[in-house]
Amino acid sequence: MRTLIRGAITVLPDGARRADVVFEDGRIVDVDASAATRVDEVVEAHGLHLLPGVVDDQVHFRDPGLTHKEDLYTASRACAKGGVTSFLEMPNTVPNTTSQAVLEAKLALASQKSIVNYGFYIGATPHNIAELAAAHRTPGIKIFIGSSTGDLLVDDQDALERIFAETTLPLTAHCEDEATIRANRERVGEASIECHSKIRDERAAVVATTRALDLARRHRHRFHVLHVSTGAETELFADHGGLITAEACPHHLFFDVGDYARLGTRVQMNPSIKTAADRAALWAALRDGRIQVIATDHAPHTLEEKAAPYPRSPSGLPAVENSLALMLDQVNRGACTLEQVVGWMCDAPARVWDLVDKGRIAEGYDADLVLVDMTRVQTIRDAEQETKCRWSPWDGVSLQGWPVRTWVRGNEVFRDGVIDDSRRGSEIVFDHARGGYWA
Repeated sequence: MRTLIRGAITVLPDGARRADVVFEDGRIVDVDASAATRVDEVVEAHGLHLLPGVVDDQVHFRDPGLTHKEDLYTASRACAKGGVTSFLEMPNTVPNTTSQAVLEAKLALASQKSIVNYGFYIGATPHNIAELAAAHRTPGIKIFIGSSTGDLLVDDQDALERIFAETTLPLTAHCEDEATIRANRERVGEASIECHSKIRDERAAVVATTRALDLARRHRHRFHVLHVSTGAETELFADHGGLITAEACPHHLFFDVGDYARLGTRVQMNPSIKTAADRAALWAALRDGRIQVIATDHAPHTLEEKAAPYPRSPSGLPAVENSLALMLDQVNRGACTLEQVVGWMCDAPARVWDLVDKGRIAEGYDADLVLVDMTRVQTIRDAEQETKCRWSPWDGVSLQGWPVRTWVRGNEVFRDGVIDDSRRGSEIVFDHARGGYWA
């Protein structure tokens, strides 16, 4: 099937302009098709914008082992609806993804369940260096320098030194200092949800991030800082020649401690939400390039679980089906440009993780595409969410700018509210020989 998307304002690597884009057999074959081009299908897209599919490099889809909260099928449907065509999923499932065998089992599971493209990190433990050194078919190694499940906590310095020194895959980490968290918990107590941001405070984040950056610099090891939550952390980032990159998440960009009174444990996250000043600092760091990526850290729990009294309530919230719309709304508000959104959500994560032929609209690239209507206004509703947990912290929020059609490798998976789950996405291919944040 040869398809032409005609008349859309298309965000290309060199900027946005009207373009006629043709794809066939899962690949983009022309971005300036002539009027004489012969195709099987024409999508009239005048008045719409065409973007590369979003690459979400940090999600928790709970499959296997925690599938009452989410699974690869329901989560990938949410992705398709939200314009997310590729995801990279974290290792804290049950069992933890700490070996090549478990990693390959998850890849096989996704090949049967996911309707968008997929990849899975391998998780570091204090004892699995040999597995990490030999790992393949993965974007990289995830370290939890802070509490997690199973054997995934790695806060011993000797173990961290070995991971940075003896492995070659790109590294990423959840950076919160366990000793600081424990001391804060003793001092603050856990009387209410507001305590969460005092326990997992700025110092907990800064201490762990500083520690990780020191390891990356000394060992000259590519490192990506996940879910930056404080302005103080952004001051640690500078031009490292592609060695160090960082990301922000929607909950840290849109919520702060003042939202606990309204949303309670719905906005309980690790790292915790911080102050309005921290939110502003994250936006500033995105705009000036110190932070390169926006990812969701989609981490669903049931509403019943979230309603448990703090601290028994779990941390995490769903976001994949609303993240692009949240950012398109910001474009309409003048907070950023469409080109910046594409950079943060499509191009940069593909470059950070060496995704082959993803993140751009260019000849030869995969036909992972999303058509958006920048004038459409919709309200987020819990009951309308595709995620299995069926809720959103943005319930009741109206946004202007929404995905209306999504293609994954040229297969249409979403159109005007209807999801087509008849086909499956593809395993993402990585080319780590590129050696960094490639141009």
